[in-house]
Amino acid sequence: MSSEIRLAFAHPSERAIATADGGPVDRISLRDHIVEVEIGAFQAERGTRQRVCFNVVVEVQPIVGHIDDDVDRILSYDRVTEAIASELGAERLNLLETLAERIAERILLEPQALRAFVRIEKLDRGPGALGVEIVRSRSDLGGAVPDTSQERPHPRVVYLSNAAMKSDHLGAWIDALAAERAPLIFCVGLPDEPRADVGHRMAQRRIDLLAIEQNGWVLAARDARCKVVATRTELDWAMKNGQVCIWAPSKIVLDAVEGPDMPVTDTVALTGWFAEEMDASELLVIGAEAPATANVSVRNSPIGESVL
Repeated sequence: MSSEIRLAFAHPSERAIATADGGPVDRISLRDHIVEVEIGAFQAERGTRQRVCFNVVVEVQPIVGHIDDDVDRILSYDRVTEAIASELGAERLNLLETLAERIAERILLEPQALRAFVRIEKLDRGPGALGVEIVRSRSDLGGAVPDTSQERPHPRVVYLSNAAMKSDHLGAWIDALAAERAPLIFCVGLPDEPRADVGHRMAQRRIDLLAIEQNGWVLAARDARCKVVATRTELDWAMKNGQVCIWAPSKIVLDAVEGPDMPVTDTVALTGWFAEEMDASELLVIGAEAPATANVSVRNSPIGESVL
């Protein structure tokens, strides 16, 4: 078998390596991702679901410097599976070619992505796998970047005072808020217990941030639906998948180019800053005074009143 034929049927990762023509690149891959979906131009394919297999390789610019085990510095695998799920959910398609083009285009909108190899195969249309494979690069977008602003989640950010966290109404509040369309992110303040006072500004800032996170874990222990989340990548995934989050602030605060200009001990104001960063639809403050300034819609709710 010639090398050209072998590469034609090899995994896209082999083709990516064989056709590389520039400097060194990194690659991430998704192998044998199978989804049941209605797709196809034939009448027999309408009204029925079939297995479709996705193999995707994305070439990305190598990270300069230390990666520091930081998920926000890499192209997450979730972005690849989300691209597939988004295009499958957008509309029913007749052609695998159309689906492959749209998935590749969506992946190449990611700032780290340079080139995408997308192979899609129908597994139930014959004795073998019937499919298509395409290769697209960032230059193929022609400078036209589709507007994805409508896809960006606008969460409801909810600040809970310590009294609110301990309230018997907590479960009902979560029920009501989670039933709304907007993704839900809880923020908490410092715990009531004393914390270390070290007399060093930067060290104290980290201690205070960690204390807030510990209080977040207290909230998570009170209701299993709430998950503590630290990175923007995790938050984006959680919001798109309907997960109720509790913000652990250390990473986002410490990594911010233009961080909060208030002390982190002013946890209500810090929550207002976070709500702005997340382009929140609303900041709801339960059991505390709302921040004096915030560029989002702000609402107060005393403990004991309805949150909606």
